Amino acid sequence: MKYSIFWHRRDLRLNDNAALYQALKAGGPVLSIFIFDQNILEDLNNRQDARVDFIHQELQRLQKELRELGSDLLVLYGRPQAVWTQLLQDWSIEKVYTNRDYEPYAKKRDAAIAELLQKENIPLLTKKDHVIFEELEVEKKTSGPYTVFTPYSKQWKAKLDSKKTAAGESFYLQSYPNENYQQNYASLPGNFEIPSLESMGFAPSQLNFPSRLLKQKRIKKYEETRNFPALEEGTSRLGLHFRFGTISIREKARKARKLNATYLNELIWRDFYAQILANFPKVVGQSFRPQYDQIEWRNNEEEFEAWCQGKTGYPLVDAGMRELNATGYMHNRVRMLVASFLCKHLLIDWRWGEAYFAEKLLDFDLASNNGGWQWAAGSGTDAAPYFRIFSPESQLKKFDAELKYVKKWVKEYGSRRYPQPIVEHKFARQRCLATYKSALNQDNA
Repeated sequence: MKYSIFWHRRDLRLNDNAALYQALKAGGPVLSIFIFDQNILEDLNNRQDARVDFIHQELQRLQKELRELGSDLLVLYGRPQAVWTQLLQDWSIEKVYTNRDYEPYAKKRDAAIAELLQKENIPLLTKKDHVIFEELEVEKKTSGPYTVFTPYSKQWKAKLDSKKTAAGESFYLQSYPNENYQQNYASLPGNFEIPSLESMGFAPSQLNFPSRLLKQKRIKKYEETRNFPALEEGTSRLGLHFRFGTISIREKARKARKLNATYLNELIWRDFYAQILANFPKVVGQSFRPQYDQIEWRNNEEEFEAWCQGKTGYPLVDAGMRELNATGYMHNRVRMLVASFLCKHLLIDWRWGEAYFAEKLLDFDLASNNGGWQWAAGSGTDAAPYFRIFSPESQLKKFDAELKYVKKWVKEYGSRRYPQPIVEHKFARQRCLATYKSALNQDNA
């Protein structure tokens, strides 16, 4: 019997899954697999990395769903090329389906697997799934990718309405009714075992994961609540689920269009940064604006450690960092402040902060994390101008005036145990302006 393989990656769900729909609709039997990629796992510093635990839990859920349909989920651990070499020996494979990933490592990995499969005359068929529009689907009229968000978002919305289904819905937001083809899953006895966390060198995390269920009123009120970190339900907290595809981006975009334009804009930012990464992969290690790589960062290691631990003497900055360290989450408004503070108040390279977030954030996504950090540093696409320097005191008064968020995370705030500010704001601002000007003028000389 020849099998079609569906390879789960950033799409840990059965419903509204683009490439899985393509596989099922083409006819069975479809075998679902997931590979714990040893290349990725070896780069993780924390043996209790909560994201690995989250994936492990979601795979158990997926396996249960597939077993209820009379099938199973094959979960493997290893380096993808070695795993696929073994799969080709163990299974008679006709086609392989998967959803596209735009990160540099993923593109390189997929090209290598496509080449391996091609030697056996097996096609690797890919679909777009975790974004609404990819790479060059939203282009300038003069061709080429947008690098400024506002015109990109206008063109994004125009494209969304440019093609309709018979029911009048945007063609680009239609769901994939995988449930219509459930009979095409491979009939299996349900005896595949998922590798344990321990067998891969990891241990369960102690963190709680946000729910994928979201009440509509949270999206409706998003615009008025999203800037206040003390509000438990002020934002959607769906970043983790978008990152690993446990929910459908199309489903949430459909709801956002009806309920809240500001929330829809946040989803457009995801696409914007994803296409920046896909079209300009250099941003992973370099500034999008090359002249910003001329900045002479101070990179004081003691000050960086104080920032990491939430001991800068600026309460809103410290609350954000402590929330991140304790929960793997940080409120979006506070993310902007702590990033700006590191780059501009302390003159520490944005890449240091980006790497720390990459290690700690449950919802870490390379494209969005890189885009956000470069925005804060002034070095990225559509970035905050270098002379825009957030005042931590003003941000505190605007967004946590009653100190509810600060007092939740900085227990010693107001006592003698709380440190003095690591640097005086006015001095830091002037130092930043002088440093940036020097670098940018040097480039123009």
